[in-house]
Amino acid sequence: MTTVEVPHGSRSVVLRVAAVINETPDTCSLVFDVPEEAREKFDYRPGQFLTLRVPSDLTGSVARCYSLASSPYTDDKPKVTVKRTEGGYGSNWLCDNVRAGDQLEVLPPSGVFTPKNLDEDLLLFGAGSGITPVMSILKSALARGNGRIVLVYANRDPHSVIFADELRELSDKHPQRLTVIHWLEHLQGLPSVEGLATLVRPFTAYEAFMCGPKPFMDRVHDALAQLAVPRNRTHAEVFNSLAGDPFADQTPVAVSDEEAAEAATVEVELDGEVHKLAWPRKQTLVDIMLAKGLDVPYSCQEGECGSCACTVLEGKVEMENSEILDPEDIENGYILGCQARPVTDHLKIQF
Repeated sequence: MTTVEVPHGSRSVVLRVAAVINETPDTCSLVFDVPEEAREKFDYRPGQFLTLRVPSDLTGSVARCYSLASSPYTDDKPKVTVKRTEGGYGSNWLCDNVRAGDQLEVLPPSGVFTPKNLDEDLLLFGAGSGITPVMSILKSALARGNGRIVLVYANRDPHSVIFADELRELSDKHPQRLTVIHWLEHLQGLPSVEGLATLVRPFTAYEAFMCGPKPFMDRVHDALAQLAVPRNRTHAEVFNSLAGDPFADQTPVAVSDEEAAEAATVEVELDGEVHKLAWPRKQTLVDIMLAKGLDVPYSCQEGECGSCACTVLEGKVEMENSEILDPEDIENGYILGCQARPVTDHLKIQF
């Protein structure tokens, strides 16, 4: 039995595992009970993820991000889906050890891989466990939207298809709105740029969302570019293992008088409210917002999860690690708040 006495930081919550569902031989879903006092904190948007604190004898714990496969509109409880990865400590520990009734420490939902409008026609791509956030979007759009949805789902073979029964039931229930296209490697080989482009050519006006291994997403990107789908109509979800401890409360960084005197100024729009802040050159945007007690979205603070993605409207920043962002994202003004430091004296940024 896994029990957690108290959270390790003020942002995290200890959740009870209500159920463990074996989805495929190497994949399980964890369904969580959310206590009444944390319900508002755990409201989530389709396609977001949870960060779980996984116990470790070597380091005390590791932090891992797992997408919510549930929909806030059709499921009573949040559910994340975990697929074993070869040599992956977190996924194997969770699949081997967690049982219903256990407790896990969890950070609130985060992430920007979510449609702004569920009424849009959606072109969804998933490969392997990349189906998880895509499934959340798909179910939500069917429940609350009125657009058409096309899902291209790549797997090794039929036994690897996560949510196979659920996808079949949804297709039967919404035959006019949902089209599910399975790409099975043992029959068709690995997805190719040309094959994907041919497959989705009729749907180039749809808003595209993709999640899966990097080679798969690279091919999807290339196929959509070949079809001249605008870059701002394509969205990708990328996860990397986190090295730090996002569960620990952050200590405000000390600022010298000299640094304060040379600070930039920034107007940050967060949840529709604008905050004017001094921004010392050596601090990140997340640092200064946390120091002011603002509820800035963040998870890893390593530039690896995308939780703190925001847009520069005026001014310029530099970033230490921005690999999770595509060059087109950066050209369009997207930055990572946990990596951004000011270059210009005045900036405007929007979350």
